[in-house]
Amino acid sequence: MPGVYGSDAGQNDPATATGIVNAEIGYYTAVYGLGRSPEDVLINGALHVEPKQENPYGNPQDDSLESNSLTKFWRSMSNLTINPIQRPVGDDALLPYPEGIAPPNTLRWAVSQAAPLRRVNILGNLELSGHYGAYAFGTYIANSQVQGSVISGDGTMQKAQAHWYTRNSTIGQWDGRAVNYLFSGVIGAPASNFAANGITNLQATPASREAPFLYVDERKRFNVFVPHAKSYASGHDWEVSPQAGKQLPIQTFYIAKPSDSAATINAQLRQGKNLIVTPGVYQLSEAIKISRPGTVVLGLGYPSLTPTTGKSAIEVGNITGVMLSGLIIDAGPKQSNVLVKVGQPGSYAGEQHDPTTLSDVYVRIGGPQLGSAKTSVEVNNSNVILDHNWLWRGDHGTGTAWGENKADHGLIVNGNDVNALGLFVEHYQKNQVIWNGERGRTLFYQSEMPYDPPSQAAWMNGSKQGFASYVVAPGVKSHEATGLAIYTLFVMGQDIFASSAIEAPVSPRVKLQAMTSSVIAGFGGIRHVVNEVGPTASAAAPNGAIYRMTSVIRLDAFPSTAQKKKHK
Repeated sequence: MPGVYGSDAGQNDPATATGIVNAEIGYYTAVYGLGRSPEDVLINGALHVEPKQENPYGNPQDDSLESNSLTKFWRSMSNLTINPIQRPVGDDALLPYPEGIAPPNTLRWAVSQAAPLRRVNILGNLELSGHYGAYAFGTYIANSQVQGSVISGDGTMQKAQAHWYTRNSTIGQWDGRAVNYLFSGVIGAPASNFAANGITNLQATPASREAPFLYVDERKRFNVFVPHAKSYASGHDWEVSPQAGKQLPIQTFYIAKPSDSAATINAQLRQGKNLIVTPGVYQLSEAIKISRPGTVVLGLGYPSLTPTTGKSAIEVGNITGVMLSGLIIDAGPKQSNVLVKVGQPGSYAGEQHDPTTLSDVYVRIGGPQLGSAKTSVEVNNSNVILDHNWLWRGDHGTGTAWGENKADHGLIVNGNDVNALGLFVEHYQKNQVIWNGERGRTLFYQSEMPYDPPSQAAWMNGSKQGFASYVVAPGVKSHEATGLAIYTLFVMGQDIFASSAIEAPVSPRVKLQAMTSSVIAGFGGIRHVVNEVGPTASAAAPNGAIYRMTSVIRLDAFPSTAQKKKHK
């Protein structure tokens, strides 16, 4: 609720501060401020995420302490202000080298995928790596302000954040470099220097729409604010007004609980209700079907939707303006063809001024349970915004083996004018992404190819070795993608290769920039970056570009100027 929490009396000496709010944020924890503005909820203290120490008795002085945040998933903060006063808590405080130590006025958020910060106001510094350095495959900041520095670590010399996407925000400065840092519409972002530092800075975000959020008004009534879409936006914007979006009273929502059936939820949707999905696991015998334009489906506390009969979990009709936010979709034991379907094939419905938007929607194939689905997300409508999505075929957990959690593709886009902002797609058994629609755009893409093909023969695309991660279909005439980082970590004890990280037609209006293909460790690698362009990233040829990562190959642009001239 709006108010001030904790004391700022000891803010210059976190070790001795008293009366602060100080806790680590764990799995499936989402912290929401309930004010109209992030400034309505002030926390003196720290809600933080720390790396895990694999060998707590190592020594950071000789780099023998191994810390990482590679499994710090599924947690978030939004719509609040933090005056950072942080120190170790719980078991961490008892370690020889506690991770929770932080300098004055510094908050740590050392996370990997599916752990975003939205509408957050930090009255100090934000550290994205560990106190002693930490491996991390991080995530996303949107519509936020960091009044001090954002510190990600120097990935060329130490354990650090490998990649990060920040959009439509304001920061004091950024301190760090590694494989792929993309900024779009970020005031205070560093200048582009992709070749040396992996940094790309776009002055504005061409198309964006912020996630809906719950708040309490001055009369103690709950509402959901749904922001309007923006074109070429930059900086943070916390305005809540009719010009900025629409206010939906809580009475317009059906509040779902895990005991509800899909039939119950669909009956409420047919009556014109929006939907708040409360925490828990929802077993769905049929898809949740959204047929009214402008419907809002808002998940709170990471609810999981699981289809049990081989159907989809969510189907959006041939409509526009639908908002899906804060949801986990888990594949069920009976294989689904598509888990999330946005429009029917051939639809192309959708309007630029009111785009259907999927914010913080995550898909898992295996991990918490055995599951299978051919395609995780299929977008057939046009003018859709994919706003921070992690589509994951599990590489650890329950039911994670080559012959168990079967999944071909993470994302297939058939609609036109679709924008993906912060797209994470990992470990699928064929192409991670296939883009068939025209005028698509991706800003930031992170992908790991599957770890577990049993052999090269088992992972062939016809005569090609393996499957490219990001595919722009041969007939596409116009497409843009910026900031793509694609990795391998083949672990089956033999050399396995992908012919290329990316496939795309050579066309003047197909423009790709700031791309990397990398070998984290293991065996084999990636022959080329795009098609047959770019050198091989190979486990057999380490290049030391990134600390303890075997090989990182960069490609500034495709097609190159020479290729464009040849094509003409």
